[in-house]
Amino acid sequence: MKTDKLFYQIFINQPSLINELLPEIPSNCQFEYTAPVVKDTEFRLDGLLTPLSDDKNIPLVFLEAQMQKDIKFYHRYFAEIFLYLSQYEIKRPWKGLLILKNKNNDLGSEVPYQILLNNNITRLYLEELSNIEKLSPNLALLRLIVSPNSEIKHLGNLVLSSAKTEEDFQRQFTLIEAILKSKLPQLKTEDILTMFDLKTATMPKLDAYETLVKYWQDKAKEEGIQKGLEEGIQKGLEEGEANLLIRQLNRRFGSLTENQKQKVRSLSIPQLESLAEDLFDFENISDFEKWLEKVS
Repeated sequence: MKTDKLFYQIFINQPSLINELLPEIPSNCQFEYTAPVVKDTEFRLDGLLTPLSDDKNIPLVFLEAQMQKDIKFYHRYFAEIFLYLSQYEIKRPWKGLLILKNKNNDLGSEVPYQILLNNNITRLYLEELSNIEKLSPNLALLRLIVSPNSEIKHLGNLVLSSAKTEEDFQRQFTLIEAILKSKLPQLKTEDILTMFDLKTATMPKLDAYETLVKYWQDKAKEEGIQKGLEEGIQKGLEEGEANLLIRQLNRRFGSLTENQKQKVRSLSIPQLESLAEDLFDFENISDFEKWLEKVS
């Protein structure tokens, strides 16, 4: 799985997840998510969450996901953090958030870093989330990354049922789709819709989805278009993914122009999926503009 980009997509669109995992961070705090290069050493941090707040007591969060054995992981992780703190002359506190598959992965000796691990680092083991009786939608989303296939439908429904608006539903579905396609690259969007019974709208708790379905049913009836419902759902998903990417770009580079937004909304589903993959590699707005020129 391309976990770096996947976790970027999850954390930038589920800001409440940070507060849930690190309760000392205010629930209403927004972050900028970047992957800065530490000069001269060729180190690149997987993820740095920088508070968009003037409160200097809110910490930076050094986020990293590690799913495999790596006996040099702790050495590299703490070296990257302290090189970054030195090079950028940071004057606010920091926390580490490590998302790990399980406790069995050998990440190297903890001895030199024990104080930091005990006081500054939160480690979340995804496979242990199955031991929690009632998972929150946020944690269910993370559990989905390592869940067996038998749990996918239950966890996905738990996440989707938390949607309170159409936009929420589309955003949650897009994240679930990204996770499942990372785990099972052969899956298509149609397969995922079927997996959650969305083609027949059989999920009564999903008011946002039902509203979307009803709108396109009425439209199809009025215009006499037999395929109006399927086309409408597809259009709704396209609009939802486009709006999601526009929000991500706004957070990284400031407000897009109306022309740039329109270009994103005019992209096809494959192009939107490509943009979601490439977005994490953009260093500035110029990279995004060059990408648009390339696909146009």
